[in-house]
Parts: sequence; C-alpha cells; structure tokens
Amino acid sequence: MSETHDPVVILLTAGRSSRFLASGGPCHKLEMPLCGLPVLEHVIRAVQACGLPWHVVRSAEGDGMGDSIAAGVRATPNASGWLVLPGDLPLITADSLRKVAQALAWAAIVVPTWHRQKGHPVGFAAQCFNDLLQLTGEHGAASIVAAQDACGNVLRLALDDQGIVQDVDTLDDLKYVETLMSQR
Repeated sequence: MSETHDPVVILLTAGRSSRFLASGGPCHKLEMPLCGLPVLEHVIRAVQACGLPWHVVRSAEGDGMGDSIAAGVRATPNASGWLVLPGDLPLITADSLRKVAQALAWAAIVVPTWHRQKGHPVGFAAQCFNDLLQLTGEHGAASIVAAQDACGNVLRLALDDQGIVQDVDTLDDLKYVETLMSQR
C-alpha cells in the first residue's frame, strides 16, 4: 500500500452506546432514525462528501476509544495522517473535515473548536503514528494531544460548525439534533 496524499478519516463506530441506552434509547445510538436516516448514515454522507479516504472501525480489541483509534491507524499504516471522527456527530459538515485535513500541513495535531469548545475530528499527522498505535482504554488520544501541546505542536482551529461538538449521547441529544436539522 502506498502513502496517500490526504489523511484518512477514521470513523469510530465500535462504542457500546451505554449512555444512550441508559437514557431510554431502544437501540444503539448510531442506528437511531434521525430525519429519515440512521445517525451514522448522516456522518457517513459527510465523510463521503469531503472527498478524503476513510476507514470504519466497527469493533476493536479492547473496550475503549483508544483501542478503536489504534485499530483504525493500524488498518491504514501508510496514510499521511488521520482524522479521528466518532460516529455520533450527525451534524458534522464535509467542509469541516476538509479544513481539519488541510490544517495538518501546519501542525502535528489539529483540534477543531466551536465557540472555544474542543470538537472532532481531531487531526493527527503521520509523525503521531507510533503514539497512536499504542493507545488503549477509554481516554482516546488525549495524552498524545497533551504531550504535543506542551511542545507547541497543536493547532486549535476555530470552525463555524456546531456539528463538530454536538454529539448524540442521550435521547435528549437526539431530539435536540433533530430540532437543529429541521431548522436548516
């Protein structure tokens, strides 16, 4: 496999959806209907529209987001970088994905923000490969971001897209997202 010029979007779908189910959700949050499509389908459509290569992590050895990220990176070892995108952000835009990918030209890590809230996808340049492969557990890549931030290698990228922070963790979140979508 040769190195791709664009970073790969790692779409994380392996979570258990425990908070959603605990809030009264009848099934996994990614399968829930939202404006006529499952939550995950909205995210997939944005990823397809952005034009970047992508890889879905459906299951990972271990239980946490760190395990899923490592699995996605392991499956795409020749990528020029990775955009880590949880599958529960149905409002994310293709434009936001492209902007994070482009910003990787200037930093080892790109953290998008909306009104100063950290969002997703977090972008990682190829130099983060070995660190990403070592991830395990629930905390995702927060330790890598913190270490690179201490070295001045993290770019915070302000975006005008609530979709980078508005996830679906509960039934109330789903209702709120549906309201936002109906207003578009």
